[in-house]
Amino acid sequence: MSQKRYKYLFGPVPSRRLGRSLGVDIVPLKTCTQNCIYCQLGKDAPQTLHRSEYAPINAVLGELRHKIQDGPEADYITISGSGEPTLHSGLGRLIDGIRQLTRIPVAIITNGTLLNQAEVRTDCCKADVVLPSLDAGDAETFRKINLPHPQLSFTTFVEGLVQFRREYTGQFWLEIFFCEGINTDETAILNLKTWIERIKPDKIQLNTAVRPVVHPEAGKVEPEKLQRIARLLSPQAEVIADFSGHVGTDVSGSDETAVLEMLLRRPCSLDDICSGLGLLPHIVQKVLAELLKASKITCEEKGQKKYYKAL
Repeated sequence: MSQKRYKYLFGPVPSRRLGRSLGVDIVPLKTCTQNCIYCQLGKDAPQTLHRSEYAPINAVLGELRHKIQDGPEADYITISGSGEPTLHSGLGRLIDGIRQLTRIPVAIITNGTLLNQAEVRTDCCKADVVLPSLDAGDAETFRKINLPHPQLSFTTFVEGLVQFRREYTGQFWLEIFFCEGINTDETAILNLKTWIERIKPDKIQLNTAVRPVVHPEAGKVEPEKLQRIARLLSPQAEVIADFSGHVGTDVSGSDETAVLEMLLRRPCSLDDICSGLGLLPHIVQKVLAELLKASKITCEEKGQKKYYKAL
């Protein structure tokens, strides 16, 4: 395992949708068009709709070139991270550069709010898989759960999803994040279903708050209810929440850096870390104990699981 510290890359980490995902983070923390109540990265950050070259593309590709030389086992190179990646004005150039370095397919995890812009759609059309979000089927619920930029209207947002689907020939996987009591009643489900039928995604993936969140109103929806909602929405709908599981082999050397870099991106359970880094549980437990002792991370219990978060 390389000991190089990466500024723009993380992982490979476990992804509930993409297997082992090598993450590419190209915007600063909480640089986003929304402040979703279920976000794991904090709340009430400044919002923007302005695209800019937040991270230098050549530097990002330089790190990726070095990482690929290490031979990481990744199912996807995933452009996501700690903000909204479509806010980066060089997104298309980044994907073009990735294509020259590797045959690993490219995925973009996005909230989809900028797909109303032609240049954003052009950039995203270069990816193999695009995974936008749609958590509400009406403007009021959109405001409650996504806390969008004041100039971002629900109609503009969803029409952007529809238009992108018409132009895009790759895989379109729509994620819906459910918060108990906010977008789980019959009317909310029917409104979502109406838009899903217009968008026609290849997959509809249902999620809920299984990791710690900063807004307590982002209540977890129980698995049985999520399954019922999935059946109501579409035959293509599946529940992806409560992802876990790990396989790994013992390794030599220090793994503290790798674990800490993973936790800087999002809270993770022991299973998440083991799966993402390919380590056995007893190795990860030792690293976590040292990080806790050094006050570099915190531990929070949610349900029956412990989640670790970098400070």
